[in-house]
Amino acid sequence: GQPLGPRRLSLKPVPELPNMEAFLSEALVKVKKQARGCLAPELCFQAVRASTEQPFAAGVRRERELFGVLLASGQAQALQYLFFAERAVHRWATATGASWQHAAPQPIRSAAVIGLGTMGRGIVTSLVKAKIPVVALEQDQEYLNTGRKAVMALLEREAMKMEQGAQGLDFHDPSRLQFSVDFAALGDVDLVIEAVFEDMQLKKEIFRKLSQVCKPEALLCTNTSALNVDEIASATSRPQQVVGTHFFSPAHVMRLVEIIYGRHTSPGAIATAMQLAKVLHKVGVVVGNCFGFVGNRMMFPYVQQALFLLEEGSRPEAVDQALEDFGFKIGPFRMSDLAGLDVGWRSRKGQGLTGPSLPAGTPLRQRHGQRYSPLPDLLCERGRFGQKAGRGWYLYERAGGRTASPDPWLHSFLSQYRDTHGLQPRSIQQEEILERCLFALINEGFAVLAEGIAAGPEHLD
Repeated sequence: GQPLGPRRLSLKPVPELPNMEAFLSEALVKVKKQARGCLAPELCFQAVRASTEQPFAAGVRRERELFGVLLASGQAQALQYLFFAERAVHRWATATGASWQHAAPQPIRSAAVIGLGTMGRGIVTSLVKAKIPVVALEQDQEYLNTGRKAVMALLEREAMKMEQGAQGLDFHDPSRLQFSVDFAALGDVDLVIEAVFEDMQLKKEIFRKLSQVCKPEALLCTNTSALNVDEIASATSRPQQVVGTHFFSPAHVMRLVEIIYGRHTSPGAIATAMQLAKVLHKVGVVVGNCFGFVGNRMMFPYVQQALFLLEEGSRPEAVDQALEDFGFKIGPFRMSDLAGLDVGWRSRKGQGLTGPSLPAGTPLRQRHGQRYSPLPDLLCERGRFGQKAGRGWYLYERAGGRTASPDPWLHSFLSQYRDTHGLQPRSIQQEEILERCLFALINEGFAVLAEGIAAGPEHLD
């Protein structure tokens, strides 16, 4: 029954809390690890710290100062630019004059995915999460059983992250998700995504079959990371329905999808692929057809510089560390181990850069008059394919393991390699690693723009 006095929290003294210093230093370590290269999370931490050390009015002043620092920072401008760039890419246009304003998407009521390797599994998972019924196809029963197991495990994990759990996904219902080895099961789907490995002959054979079994209006997508979409489309009787949908690994996590149009791709097919990306909660970016498109084409020179740095005296962990501290989620060598070194190896063999098709007498460290590093090829010849093999640029606790440790074998392999080729190792600073990798990437971006492969710089960014 007593009257309540004024209770302005800001006038109360800041309570003394036990172990505050230890708690804050532990929190700072976590923040720094999660927010590598980003200013804002660290300054937010400093504002919280001020609240434990200063009276309310002084703490608020400190917070305003910190906010002022961020507001004027290059990072704030970049994030605002990115926010609008991500929205601008929905308004797509092609070099052939097609655009989002005059193209209507077809409805996507059902889909199919061919190939249940790493990419195929992630794409199936994305479709199931978007509540699009899926047929998952493999070449034989053995591959199908392995793929089914892996897809189910992925979906279980995704369901646990969702609020309503597995009921929300309902992936045990065969009308939602069906596994098959029979192409006839694709007769009625609205859209097929082929996700087999990067082999042109295999992809063309699949697309030949698809034009026989799929209904005429079905959209035929290829999840290729570098191959020519026009050549794949040439195997079908309906090249206007063929479009590249390049998902990034792991496909159920990464938000980017490159939508690649070929010479004959219809505006409606592009619009449908963009609509699919939207339904999957991904960012679709329409790009032209060239080797590696935009994402991988810009990655090639970036990774190439990383390899040259190893030749000259650096180590995979030093290069990764420099780029991760700068703000990349994952450095080039950890990324390569995650994706699998054999993927790039197969692509380089196809291009005649390495392997049996290479003419005798080709210098080991040169291709087409350019500097070339055979290091990843030499690793693949030794079966070091990355995480899947338990060893690549790093060592893992087991095949399929995730925890990367520096590998003493690799360090001695690198020094033998340098001796063989008369390369004098030197100490390489973080600044040089950043400049060489990033400038190579940026330069390639300008080349992509100059060739009209992307409609504007926002698409690259």
